[in-house]
Amino acid sequence: QVQLVESGGGLVQAGGSLRLSCAASGRTFSRHTMGWFRQPPGKEREFVAAITWSTGKTYYADSVKARFTISRDNAKNTVYLQMNSLKPEDTAVYYCAATPREFGVVTVPMYDYWGQGTQVTVSS
Repeated sequence: QVQLVESGGGLVQAGGSLRLSCAASGRTFSRHTMGWFRQPPGKEREFVAAITWSTGKTYYADSVKARFTISRDNAKNTVYLQMNSLKPEDTAVYYCAATPREFGVVTVPMYDYWGQGTQVTVSS
């Protein structure tokens, strides 16, 4: 069992930056791929970024490449999402998720554990 708690969301102007954190409980954090997803108002949840547990391979949605960076600190059981050059279309509830899988980790069904989400609002 893995429990996830996100933090770091808030209101920011377009062009600004935020760093989201996701703290995980449990001794198996280092053996879980971690992902970030987001759900814009009135839309479905979508993939943002993921980092695998064994090699640290990263995946990004095209919409956030070169702007967002995912990283993890296994000693702190924490995964981060650094978001730069934010745009109004990045406004969404951001969710952290965990899975023991390492392949195909860019879709919602591949993840077993989810946090409660943190709101990110980007004003124009």
